[in-house]
Amino acid sequence: MSERRSGSYLHGTTPDEQARLSTLNDLLNRATMRELALRGGERIVDFGCGLCQLTREMARAARTRVAGIERSPQQIAEARRQAKEAGEEALLDLRQGDAQEGVPPGEEGSYDLAHARFVLEHVPDPLVVVRTMMRAVRPGGRIVLQDDDHDILRLWPEPGGMRVLWIGNDPYVGRRLVELLHAAGARPTRSTFLFFGACAGESTFALLVDNMASIVAGAREAIVGDGLLPASTFDAALDELRRFRDRPDGSIWYAVSWAEGTKP
Repeated sequence: MSERRSGSYLHGTTPDEQARLSTLNDLLNRATMRELALRGGERIVDFGCGLCQLTREMARAARTRVAGIERSPQQIAEARRQAKEAGEEALLDLRQGDAQEGVPPGEEGSYDLAHARFVLEHVPDPLVVVRTMMRAVRPGGRIVLQDDDHDILRLWPEPGGMRVLWIGNDPYVGRRLVELLHAAGARPTRSTFLFFGACAGESTFALLVDNMASIVAGAREAIVGDGLLPASTFDAALDELRRFRDRPDGSIWYAVSWAEGTKP
């Protein structure tokens, strides 16, 4: 339930939303770092770095400073606060900028790895970002893309009204990642899924449901205001989703799409 509609970003930057995004990072980062398999010494740029929890993890693994590009000044301020609190300010080279514009011309062709997670679903033309990432890396450098394909998402027993909450989205960019790498001129080398789900017996189940409910609630103004759903329909479906959190037999099946390629 996230997209750019008429240039507006549906995820917020309030403290509550930043806390939700931090929790989401914590749940995903272990799998991401396993797949990145950094050897150390890589020069890395993280496109759409958000609150930089993953950016800092990459910096620790690479044992070097990582460049992060983020357009939101609120996210940058919180990222810097968290880095300072952790004593890791030196790990970040944080810049305010648009992922579609990339690194300065003088840095193009100098990075070993360009990474983007949950960025392509938010831009009007994902290929623009992937081409920008290609320009950032040296020949032989890696481009790693992570993003959503909501067709994979399953909640069971399915809460009432669940399907209508995803109306009007373009939730399938995850399945296009390899195609986008190829179109940008990269040589695709690998694709996989990172499982991101849980059942009612796991401690992460409530966190994942709360995360989904927060995303949906944050999109209410855009969906109801644009006339995509009546307010009563939207609110009833959101209530059902929140009640799903307490089901003893509930389960969420989801996976984040991952693809990577190299620059010829």
